[in-house]
Amino acid sequence: MTGQFMAASAARDADLAITRDAGLKWFSVSPGARRGFCGDCGSTLFWHGTGRDYTAIAAGSIDGPTGLKLVQHIYTADKADYYELDDGLPRSERGLVQASLQWS
Repeated sequence: MTGQFMAASAARDADLAITRDAGLKWFSVSPGARRGFCGDCGSTLFWHGTGRDYTAIAAGSIDGPTGLKLVQHIYTADKADYYELDDGLPRSERGLVQASLQWS
């Protein structure tokens, strides 16, 4: 999403409600996905893959306590060399393993 370390959460599309559209802009930046950005500052907010029933949400864009917990590291083959992943969580050199999504 950003090219560097980033935490994301996901919501089923049926449960996702954007209650305030502060200039939200969607772009199809690749054939398989579209990304949502703040139209004012350009911050990454959302990622939605074609044919998927959920939208990834940049966790840093959520105000207040989130209750989120890390469940896995993805795209670890592209990890920058200035930090370590030493928390014992599962890793994937590629994308998210669908089974790792945990809905509450």
